[in-house]
Amino acid sequence: MNTKQYTVIDLFAGCGGLSLGLYQAGWNGIFAIEKNPNAFETLDYNLIEGKQHFAWPQWLPIGPLNILEVNEKYKTQLRKLRGQVDLVAGGPPCQGFSMAGKRVEDDVRNQLVFSYIDFIDMVRPKLLLFENVKGFTYAFKKIKDTSAVPYSEIVKKKLRDLGYGVHAQVVDFSHYGVPQRRKRFIMVGVLGGNESDAELFFEKIDKQKTSFLKDNKLDSFCCVRDAISDLLRENGQMETPDRKGFMSGLYGDVESKYERYLRQGIRKRQMVPNSHSFAHHTPEKVACFQNLLLNYPQKGKRIDGKAREGWGIKQRGITVLDPNQLAPTITNMPDDYLHYCEPRIMTVRECARIQSFPDWYEFKSKYTTGGQMRKKEVPRYSQVGNAIPPLFALQAGLVLKEMI
Repeated sequence: MNTKQYTVIDLFAGCGGLSLGLYQAGWNGIFAIEKNPNAFETLDYNLIEGKQHFAWPQWLPIGPLNILEVNEKYKTQLRKLRGQVDLVAGGPPCQGFSMAGKRVEDDVRNQLVFSYIDFIDMVRPKLLLFENVKGFTYAFKKIKDTSAVPYSEIVKKKLRDLGYGVHAQVVDFSHYGVPQRRKRFIMVGVLGGNESDAELFFEKIDKQKTSFLKDNKLDSFCCVRDAISDLLRENGQMETPDRKGFMSGLYGDVESKYERYLRQGIRKRQMVPNSHSFAHHTPEKVACFQNLLLNYPQKGKRIDGKAREGWGIKQRGITVLDPNQLAPTITNMPDDYLHYCEPRIMTVRECARIQSFPDWYEFKSKYTTGGQMRKKEVPRYSQVGNAIPPLFALQAGLVLKEMI
C-alpha cells in the first residue's frame, strides 16, 4: 500500500479550483496564497475549514496573503521548506495577458510572474504546474518590435536557470470532459530533469483521459444542456438564502451523467443549489432575450458590434448558448451569456457547473460588482470565471503523483 504523502502549495489560489482538483486527486496542501478577501472566503470555507486540505504552518497567518509580502517577510521559513514540497501549483492573475480584454504590458499584475519565480527559487519544489491564458504565449509588442519576447519564454528560461526541465503546451480543457471551449497555457517543470521529463505529463494526461472519464461514468463530450438542464427556472423558486430580494431555482431531475457526477456530495433532500440565484431583468430586457431565443439564427456565436443594435441589445455583447454544443469560455462577466432556453443570464451555479465545480462547493461573498470596484472585488461570478476547472485539475493531480 502506498502511504506517501504528496505535498502541494497553491499560489494565486483564487476560490480554489486547482486546489479542489488536487485535493480530490489525493494531494495534501501545505498552504495557499490568495490576496483577495472575496476569493479567499470561498477557499477557506470549502478547503481550509471545510475539508481541512491544508496543514498550514504556524508561522504563516491564515487569511488573504500577498505573495510579494510572503516572499519578503518569510524568506527563512520558505527556504527551510526545500526538500519537503513535491509540487507548487498555480499561475499569476491573467487579466493583463488575456486576449478577451485589453492586453496591458505594464499591468502590475503581470509583474507577479517574477514573484512566482522568486518563490520557486526559495522553495525548490520537485514539480511545478503553471497555468495562464493563451495570451501568455504572445509578445506584447510583436507588431512594432519583432524581437519582443513573450512572458512564457521569459518564465521558461528563468526556470531552466533554476535547474528545472520545463515543457509547455496550450491545452483545451474540453478534451478532458469540461463542457466549454477553454484553452489555457499549461507548463510543467521537473527539478533536475530535462524537457522530455516535463513533456511526459502531457503524454500521460492525454493518454489517460479516456479511462478516467469512463471510470467516473462521464462522457468524453458534454454539451451545455447536459451540464445544466436540471437547473431550469421552471423547476420552481424559493427566496435566495444569502441574497435578500432575489429568488433561487430548485433542483430538477438528473438528466445526464455529468449532472449526476457533480451532484454527488450534496446534502440529502437539498432543494436549493448554492449560488443558483436569478438576476433581476427589466421587462424590456426579458422581451429582448425572448426574441433572441426564438429568432436569433446562430446560437453559440457572440452578438456584438453593429449586429447587437438590430436586436435591441444595449450591453457590450452577448452569446445565446447552444444547448447541443460546448459553452464558450466562461468569463467573469455575468451578462456575457444568455441561457439556452430561458430569457435570463446564467446563474453563478450554472457557470460553476460549466467550470466543473461540484455542487457541494459553495461560493461565498457578494454575487456581483461594478464600476471601479471591479479592480478590487472578486465576486462569485468572477471567482468562477477565473478558476481552473477542477475536473482538469483532478486529472492533472493524478498524473503529477505518478511523476514524483
